[in-house]
Amino acid sequence: MKEGQIRISSENMMPIIKKWLYSDKDIFLREIVANGVDAITKFKKLVTMGEATETEGEEYCVKISVDKKAKTLTVEDNGIGMTEEEVENYITQIAFSGASDFLAKYEKAGGDGIIGHFGLGFYSAYMVSELVEIETKSYKDGAAAVKWASDGNSTYSLDNCDRQARGTKIVMHIAADEKEFLSDDKIKGLVRKYCSFMPYNIYVDYKGDGKDTPLNTTLPLYAKSPKDCTDEEYKNFYTDTFMDYEAPIFWVHLDMDYPFKLKGILYFPKVKNKVELERGKVKLYCNQVFIADNIKEVIPEFLMLLNGVIDCPDIPLNVSRSFLQNDKQVQRITKYIVKKVSDKLTQLYKNDRSKYEECWGDLANFIKFGCIKESDFYDKIKDIIIWKDLDGNYKPLSDFVPALAEEEKEQSKEKEEAKDVKPQTVYYVSDAQQQAQYIKLFKENDLNAICCDTFIDPHFISFIEYKMPDKVKFMRIDADVAGALKGEDSAEDSVIIDIFKNAVADDKVTVKTQALKNGGVPAIINVDEYMRRYSEMGQFYGMAGGQIGKTLIVNTANPLVEKIKSLPDEKQKVAAKYIYSLALVSFKKLSPDELNDFVSESLNLLENFCN
Repeated sequence: MKEGQIRISSENMMPIIKKWLYSDKDIFLREIVANGVDAITKFKKLVTMGEATETEGEEYCVKISVDKKAKTLTVEDNGIGMTEEEVENYITQIAFSGASDFLAKYEKAGGDGIIGHFGLGFYSAYMVSELVEIETKSYKDGAAAVKWASDGNSTYSLDNCDRQARGTKIVMHIAADEKEFLSDDKIKGLVRKYCSFMPYNIYVDYKGDGKDTPLNTTLPLYAKSPKDCTDEEYKNFYTDTFMDYEAPIFWVHLDMDYPFKLKGILYFPKVKNKVELERGKVKLYCNQVFIADNIKEVIPEFLMLLNGVIDCPDIPLNVSRSFLQNDKQVQRITKYIVKKVSDKLTQLYKNDRSKYEECWGDLANFIKFGCIKESDFYDKIKDIIIWKDLDGNYKPLSDFVPALAEEEKEQSKEKEEAKDVKPQTVYYVSDAQQQAQYIKLFKENDLNAICCDTFIDPHFISFIEYKMPDKVKFMRIDADVAGALKGEDSAEDSVIIDIFKNAVADDKVTVKTQALKNGGVPAIINVDEYMRRYSEMGQFYGMAGGQIGKTLIVNTANPLVEKIKSLPDEKQKVAAKYIYSLALVSFKKLSPDELNDFVSESLNLLENFCN
């Protein structure tokens, strides 16, 4: 058996790095600037430890400049710098991490603020460059400044240079097909996107005239303690970060040091369109360096409806999503975020109910979607979900289902094990305008219903039924009005039934009679709740839905219905058909044929009245 050592040559590896190191080549600037920030952080730690001396009045910063004529992009820092030996180690040996080496050497100083982990960041420059040069001078006394250069192939040059200042300058000679990176606006846009919260000032085209303005904020609001932040600061940070000039309704400030480090702010924005779920933007950072927007492996999907910033040093800058999915620390972070959001909502519900109700229109979609997507979230906030009733008042579900309120007071084992417990019916309104007649009937009979006014409600109702199958079932207000308004028991009137069957002449319509309590209308239409849901689900998935059978409930307590019996046959048919049309108008939007019939019947009645 023959054994040997695997060797990787740079000429084979560099093309892979240049093309596949990052999915988005724009990130190269983030990596180069982050290296400069790391270099400054390392130097400051050495100063703190007494191993280096800083220059009085020196501003720690990263300077970026574009030279269109020379076709170069330069990034310069005044950090720790490198010796010739360190350049050999950290630059020429791919994946030898300067950050990990520094932390290993100065472990007692801690690793807070050190960004880099893999040592590959520098090579991202070759994604847009045909030649990269490094001029660097170490903080160490007597160390000569050196210049390194390579076109990204198998060779490089390394020699002394005349650089006088401590730090590192990286000059990228931009490739011909990447000239967009020689635009000031493009570079400023990338700095604002990827480096807007880095801890040292970042300048583009620095002039040193005292008028230079950094493009970043070195101490973002989320890095401060919540007790030190004002409402005005929260609102300004939101506007500046998300360019949304409508103030958020409220926010959650995340601040965790143990068992993991995490800071951030999640904002609940005003809903601009209540008929759909609007995706927000949750920006993920590592040590104030932008990683990505809306990483679902870290941020639960339903929280992406919010706007926010989350900074977690425990999540590396470059890592596969399969790692995130399986990493236990990431899972703990996700649970923490969900808990903080649910705690904030519960606190608002208990301490400021009026504001909670005022905000419900903006919160409803987010909360309901979150319940459907995350069972832990549902368990935490299920008791603070509120519904608007027919009078416009917000109430928890327990106000509509007395059994739920009783259960909160007494959780007896006998009740838990009872097999004859039937779920209680809760009626709901899905279209207040179309179902106005049914609402009127309910109010006249002191009955209540919940009002559903967002597209997610049909799904959420089914979800609640799934969660509480023995406690509650939902029926649309036009599904069983006869049962809800049931008055005194009365035998069916076969004469009326025959009159209406002959007038309607539709085998899809079942005719029944009933004396409705306080029922001023002559007839109403009911449709089986679950057959209607099934049909609507089929239509949602593009399946042809057949006509749903309807039940016409003729109200024998209405004087008009009783008078029909004494009319001649022809007038019976006209009156009965018109009463059916009136019931149909109250039930749904008429089809063109139905509308034509209704107009004809109305004209016929008008002619008879005038004659």
